[in-house]
Amino acid sequence: MAKKLECKTLILSDLHLGTRDCRIAEVNHFISNIKCDKLILNGDIIDGWSLSRKGGWTKEHTYFIRRVLKLAEKKDTEVIYLAGNHDDMIRNFLPVFFDKFSIQEQHVHTTPKGNYLCLHGDVFDAITTHSKFIAVIGDIGYQNLLRLNRIYAKYRQWRGKKYFSLSKAIKSKVKRAVNHLSKFESHLKKIAEQHNCVGVICGHIHTPENKKVDAIHYLNSGDWVESLSAIVEDFDGNFKIIEYSDFSKIHPPEIKEGIKTNKKDLFA
Repeated sequence: MAKKLECKTLILSDLHLGTRDCRIAEVNHFISNIKCDKLILNGDIIDGWSLSRKGGWTKEHTYFIRRVLKLAEKKDTEVIYLAGNHDDMIRNFLPVFFDKFSIQEQHVHTTPKGNYLCLHGDVFDAITTHSKFIAVIGDIGYQNLLRLNRIYAKYRQWRGKKYFSLSKAIKSKVKRAVNHLSKFESHLKKIAEQHNCVGVICGHIHTPENKKVDAIHYLNSGDWVESLSAIVEDFDGNFKIIEYSDFSKIHPPEIKEGIKTNKKDLFA
């Protein structure tokens, strides 16, 4: 068995716990094989919108929550939960601090190379910020696209072909989505300067990224619905994107079909 990946900071976003499309087996396997000093959960971890309609909460979703709380309680890991638009119900109570665990709107992360502003990123989205009704309608359309994606994935599996995200491919080809990304990035320089930061770390748009936007270092952790990606910071302050498809080759899951919860492991 490969040794756990050790890093200074792990950043996850957009798990959408409570939806059928959350790749919960993969994220549980991922977080169980990483040791970090700091865990930043950068918004949309729990999908309150989906849960308010129907949702699909399972014991595997509970396993993830317990695993995170265990990290803060037993493993001396600082856990920071940042609000997103799908879990915006917690914004009425912010900020909240419990020793090694906190819930905040945004967080300034300090590195040897400068400060990074961590926030979900929905503040850059005019529709999400000013018209929640339209945003919810758009989310319903996206959920339907993901349902179509599940059917297509089963068809490809039946044909013996590897997984391909139809929904991700469709989104990447839609001009409006491309324009949305460019507008999203155009706000980064301004907000970084306002907070005296050298970089901005977001989620929200389900597109992993690690690049410079002018002089600002822009990072996006992606999601655990389609991209299956995260950001890790090493002990020298260097960031990189990790994709689960690569990670699972080094740390293969013991159970291919999913992650079974282990009560002894949870409460040890």
